[in-house]
Amino acid sequence: MPVQSNTQLITFKNWTLRIRPATVKAPRLLVLIHGLTGDENSMWVFVRKFPEDYWIIAPRAPHRAEHPDGGFSWWPRQAGSSGTQDEAQENSNVVDIRPVAEALISMIDEYATDNKIQARQFDVIGFSQGGVLANTIALLHPERIYRTGILASFIPANAEILMRGRPLNGKPYFVAHGRLDEKVKIEYARQSLEMLEKAGADITFCEDEVGHKVSAPCLRALEDFFTN
Repeated sequence: MPVQSNTQLITFKNWTLRIRPATVKAPRLLVLIHGLTGDENSMWVFVRKFPEDYWIIAPRAPHRAEHPDGGFSWWPRQAGSSGTQDEAQENSNVVDIRPVAEALISMIDEYATDNKIQARQFDVIGFSQGGVLANTIALLHPERIYRTGILASFIPANAEILMRGRPLNGKPYFVAHGRLDEKVKIEYARQSLEMLEKAGADITFCEDEVGHKVSAPCLRALEDFFTN
């Protein structure tokens, strides 16, 4: 998969990262979280037009995906799971996802410290399984996330307990989903919207006639959301 020529592939603290350093002294930090079977190269198609005042990090998930397409997964498939997308949704529990969310936050903090980047607040974009993780991070640590982008994804089970007290009050949230998505049904996105609204998020929603991907109009909306 082609990625931007101004990116670098590095290893940091046992993590594999593709990064794009910023060209300004006080950059904004953006973290890209790929989906199931993806890797550190998968998410760059979404940020081709993002300005160079963003310092962008795209980590590779820590587990090999148990899937015919190969790639990586943010958490291992649970015992007894068939590996279908519906199974993945049913087995995506915020309690089980929390350890990888905390590990990712720790890596970001260490990387930011080593590179003298301000990371008290950062932006995040997640696709599919990566969107589940991004939602989890935003709910666990709302003070750490400024803008959140959720693409073709959903909120994990048992997240309601994290939504008490409107933790996302006023937080800018972008959600894109395809009405023809057979992997993550549009109903999951609509349920997520209701939950995010109850949590106080300020939501921009883009829905289009596509499958498990981001349409051109929604991609432009994503770019506008993060860059304007």
